[in-house]
Amino acid sequence: MSTEQPMQVGMVGLGRMGANLVRRLLRDGHRCVVYDVNEASIAALEAEGAVGARTLEEFVAALERPRIAWLMLPAAITDATLFQLADLCDEGDVVIDGGNSYYRDDITRAAALKPRGLHYLDCGTSGGIYGLERGYCLMIGGETDVVNRLEPIFRTIAPGPGDVEPTPDRVARSTADQGFLHCGPAGAGHFVKMVHNGIEYGMMAALAEGLNILNRADCGLEGRSHDAETAPLRDPEAYQYEFDIAEITELWRRGSVVSSWLVDLTAAAFAKSPTLENFSGQVSDSGEGRWTVMAAIDESVPAPVITASLYERYESRGEGNFAARVLSAMRAEFGGHAEKSA
Repeated sequence: MSTEQPMQVGMVGLGRMGANLVRRLLRDGHRCVVYDVNEASIAALEAEGAVGARTLEEFVAALERPRIAWLMLPAAITDATLFQLADLCDEGDVVIDGGNSYYRDDITRAAALKPRGLHYLDCGTSGGIYGLERGYCLMIGGETDVVNRLEPIFRTIAPGPGDVEPTPDRVARSTADQGFLHCGPAGAGHFVKMVHNGIEYGMMAALAEGLNILNRADCGLEGRSHDAETAPLRDPEAYQYEFDIAEITELWRRGSVVSSWLVDLTAAAFAKSPTLENFSGQVSDSGEGRWTVMAAIDESVPAPVITASLYERYESRGEGNFAARVLSAMRAEFGGHAEKSA
């Protein structure tokens, strides 16, 4: 145990990240009360030392005042659970939303809870399934004194400095180098996390597009139709490379300017599935990318890369199919062009 100030924390939502946040807290000596609609998730953490609750009423009753309740839920159901929980809490209690909520909702929630004497923090949490061992990067919004009081919790969950080299010439003025940061008032944490995920969209898209260019670098070896519907490949001899994409991603992990955790994860995916045959290519977006684009529009900030990466996700799910059919129909009308099969 490294913490000098063990605290009691309640966790609502025991999915992959919620459950691992609890495990990280337990390992460092904090006491945890847990609740989820899934009984098996509660039982699993009870076996590891947490106190389980089967209702929100039991959950609140098991927490010592002033209570600390952390919600790790999908954005769509956070509001309903938050206010159900708030109705059971007392003045001075703290509720933390660690999910991926829209930052404007945080502003509204904090204002609604303030007259009740309840404190609300928004905590953008990044780390995914690897956070249990690596730690989670925390971007926190809310009242300064409340954030400071809960610092032992954040310090446990965050990765700490680890083996990351200090930034040259940086003068430390916050806990950023510990992997957690109070970013500002209500909504600030989720605003920073929102833009973080928007950047992630763009980085992922650039990596995926580049690997696709490498993947198609053998198109000069293919036979092409010579007709009015097919653009000719002018220099097929320039595109006769059969690259091993898995090995290239492994190569880029070592000494490359683009080396990153995303490249590490990409290499791991190719090691498990060299042709990615288990993936359909339909890419979801959970909201942060579109919210980032909306903020960029409101701020009059050009964000073409993030915007294009968001649209690319829509395209992956077939959201552009109707537009493609319209294009095909127009070509047929003005030029008599027949569709070619893929």
